[in-house]
Amino acid sequence: MAESHGDAKGATAHTEADGGHKAPFPPFERNTFASQLVSLLIAFVALYLIVSRIALPRVGKTIDDRQNKIEGDLAEAQKLKDESDNALRAYETDLAAARSRAQAIGAETREKLNAASEAERKALEERLSHKLNEAEKTIAATRQKAMSNVRGIAADAAAALVQRLIGVAPDGKSVERAVDSSLKG
Repeated sequence: MAESHGDAKGATAHTEADGGHKAPFPPFERNTFASQLVSLLIAFVALYLIVSRIALPRVGKTIDDRQNKIEGDLAEAQKLKDESDNALRAYETDLAAARSRAQAIGAETREKLNAASEAERKALEERLSHKLNEAEKTIAATRQKAMSNVRGIAADAAAALVQRLIGVAPDGKSVERAVDSSLKG
């Protein structure tokens, strides 16, 4: 069906093909198919060249850079891990050596203190033994002196008792004999 657009000459525009059929989809038209294939081939080759020469090298370079960065980071991480392991081993070795030295110093100090304590104990025992011997000598001397005075006191007391009882002073030699016999037995 033809329509008029209000043109003075009465020109018409067609929206349907002659014969009442709709026009086929333009890429499928037979008379333009070969030229469209050539255009497609040219566009494909151009796109392929652009992608293969410009885009793919950039993407490949980016991927390689990322891979190299990852490998570098992994290598650095391994290096740092090895360094930290070495530092830990060195720390543990130093700690074991320090503990060993501390134990040796403690044992040496303990031995010195024990030796000093033993020497002081022996010195105190010697002084105490010396003082004890002096005290025993003093006690023996005091006892001897006391005992010698006891004999005289006992003789004086016995003589005074006998004189009081019988009214006559006894002879000194008989009093001494009596006192000696009572002290011995």
